[in-house]
Amino acid sequence: MNLFSLALVSTSAFISTNIDDLFLLVGFFSDRSFPRGQVFAGQILGMAAIVAISLVAASAALAISPQGVGLLGVAPIVIGIGKLLRLEKIEEEEQPTAVGILQVAAVTIVNGGDNIAAYTPIFANEGYREMSATLAIFAALTILWCFAALWLVRYTAWGKPLRRYGHILLPFILIGLGGLILYRSGALRLATSLGLGSF
Repeated sequence: MNLFSLALVSTSAFISTNIDDLFLLVGFFSDRSFPRGQVFAGQILGMAAIVAISLVAASAALAISPQGVGLLGVAPIVIGIGKLLRLEKIEEEEQPTAVGILQVAAVTIVNGGDNIAAYTPIFANEGYREMSATLAIFAALTILWCFAALWLVRYTAWGKPLRRYGHILLPFILIGLGGLILYRSGALRLATSLGLGSF
């Protein structure tokens, strides 16, 4: 896979699974009891834990064929459909007010189920060089995400539309990401061939 395709997949995976995290960061940065340095450190620590869990899950999945692993791409699709069906039931949640890096990291990890489901099949289908590049992209985007949230706090006119419509865009991004994983891994071709072979 070329660098452009790798960057596209990695960036799409990160953005689609961290839109809700952006809202959490906006909440943290809006609360003066959270020093900015602790929010940055907590987010980085939380994302590092999520990536580590995804890498372990991907390593365990390597015993399966790449096409079989690619079938995990169904997970983001299911999550996206679930979020789409629950759009009318979404209510604003109160943001935690406890101070500390571990508190921010814990919220990030607890909120990271979508991330693990999306990252595991990506890592499982990458070589060491691709995986290293993906990790570097995730690290850069994590820091960029923090700065973006901090910027939104300062410019609330931009923040309001995102808080209002971000949850509507997220399901469609997740479904698209799942489809991309299925296609890239060859799982879609495998499923199609099995379906045709049954006739």
